[in-house]
Amino acid sequence: MRIRVDKETDTLYFRLDENKIVESEEIQPGVILDYDNSNNVIGIEFLDISTRVSQAELASMQFQAM
Repeated sequence: MRIRVDKETDTLYFRLDENKIVESEEIQPGVILDYDNSNNVIGIEFLDISTRVSQAELASMQFQAM
């Protein structure tokens, strides 16, 4: 899994695997899902991330495995 914050485009992107993206769908304003050829979600993109979270929160993202 890869996570990318792009300050130029103001996006946060979670890539779950490296399968080829064949379709994308905006499921809510500013939230886009990427699908592979088996209709599995393989990526999630959040647009305008600076309006959703602060820069401090982005700089200190924490992950928890259960």
